[in-house]
Amino acid sequence: MITTAGRLAGLFLAVGLGYRLYLTVNIAPPTNSDESTMGLAAMHIAEGRELPVFFYGQHYMGTIDAYLAAPLFVAFGPSIVALRLPMLAVYAAFFVTMYLLTARLYSKPYAVFVSALLAIGSHPVVRGEVFAGGGYPEIKAIGAGLLLLAVWLGNTTTPAGRRLAGYGAWGLLAGLAVWSDWLIGPYVGAAAAVLVYTCRRELLGRAGGLLVAGVCVGALPWILHHVHSGYGESAVAEILHLSRNGTASIGAKLYGGILLGVPMGTGLCEGGTCEGWPLALGAAYPLLLIVAATTAVVGFRRAAARPEQVRHAGRLALVLAAAVSLLAYTASEPAGLTPTTSVRYLTPLLISLPEVWWPLWRAAARLRSRFLPVTAAAVLGVHVLAMVYATAEFVGDVPASRTAARDEHALLARLDELGVTRAYSEYWTCNRITFASRERVVCAVLSDDLRPGHDRYLPYRDLVAAASDPAYVLPIGSTVERAFTERLRAAGGSAVVDEVAGYRIYRPSVRLHTFFTTG
Repeated sequence: MITTAGRLAGLFLAVGLGYRLYLTVNIAPPTNSDESTMGLAAMHIAEGRELPVFFYGQHYMGTIDAYLAAPLFVAFGPSIVALRLPMLAVYAAFFVTMYLLTARLYSKPYAVFVSALLAIGSHPVVRGEVFAGGGYPEIKAIGAGLLLLAVWLGNTTTPAGRRLAGYGAWGLLAGLAVWSDWLIGPYVGAAAAVLVYTCRRELLGRAGGLLVAGVCVGALPWILHHVHSGYGESAVAEILHLSRNGTASIGAKLYGGILLGVPMGTGLCEGGTCEGWPLALGAAYPLLLIVAATTAVVGFRRAAARPEQVRHAGRLALVLAAAVSLLAYTASEPAGLTPTTSVRYLTPLLISLPEVWWPLWRAAARLRSRFLPVTAAAVLGVHVLAMVYATAEFVGDVPASRTAARDEHALLARLDELGVTRAYSEYWTCNRITFASRERVVCAVLSDDLRPGHDRYLPYRDLVAAASDPAYVLPIGSTVERAFTERLRAAGGSAVVDEVAGYRIYRPSVRLHTFFTTG
């Protein structure tokens, strides 16, 4: 029987899905070449040409998004909308799992409150839920699902068959996490700790075997890749390589990782800006984690019955996972060098939202004193209002997203009119126009010095290099356009130029692309 709390949560789920569907059909936020790369992978899967394990051009971050979208591409053709639609189902899974987890660890009224917060979302939060750029949409659902299953298995007396299925499902989700994105690692580890603590005896028997089998099935693409390619092309080797050669200062990392990262990652700030009082949440977040951890530990030590012990173990897992995620991000170079664009690495923090705010929720519910309840309620109210405001700001940016989509359509239409099928451009343009044109226009990337750039799908580079008359589609005023015109002038060449939607399309009168890409 559905309770009143369940009905309210269902209402908020409908609001959240409607909001994200509205953004999806309006392609908000605007797409880019990273998302289009995932779209190209889905298109290749749908056509039976490729079965990519990882995001093109790297050996980490799985292509679950592409495999989810491929059936829609078969049915309706490739598009950004079709690529993003499966993310709505992933969001729904995350929402439902979070409601069930919060209701089990805390209370149903509080679960409804958390559901309301998860229904809305600022640009940084919702981008990670609708933007099919790889990894970010599904890892929250995976992390919340692992914790829910661990708590359920540790606190249930259901028939053996259902419990065995639960262990298999836990292993499958853990395997998918290994393949998809290691950002969710702290939550996988925390859920595993809860499972080992509460179910260690069962794990020594058939349950453990099913769990391991589930991991192998979920991580099978990852496993097969590493068996075939070895360490040199492994996720471990590439991630270790990317973590080297740091230049960001400790101060910049603390500011970008904690003061700026927490409010942006939890939905208090809109777009790429965050200033003023929301930064106070970043400063207070470590203290909130300490308070939450203390209450969870105290509750665990005082718990006499097993259900209470499991509940507090789950709460403590949420705290520890959030702390490890925040520390890992703050110690990384992106936190100090590109904090506003790298805040997506804090995507998993939303899983710990219930635990962070639980002490304030309990304080606000107490009526014995005046100051503490009023203060706690005020803090929660301000947090909600900030999230609502950031959501409204994001909705207000939808017309700009529509304009970006129209500009892209105008650019492609002009390329079709000119008969351009092979082109050079910069990274953030190339795969976007290749995917939008369904490979009618194949683009290769130029770096700012006109050498070959970061072509994620290398066959495109060869196709463009083999063309007799490739065009150059360059953003007006960009560094690569200035370098192109200077080199063209130095070579004594000329070009027919068309201008559309913020780009200039150069068609040189002589075959120059070898000179530009190797000279």
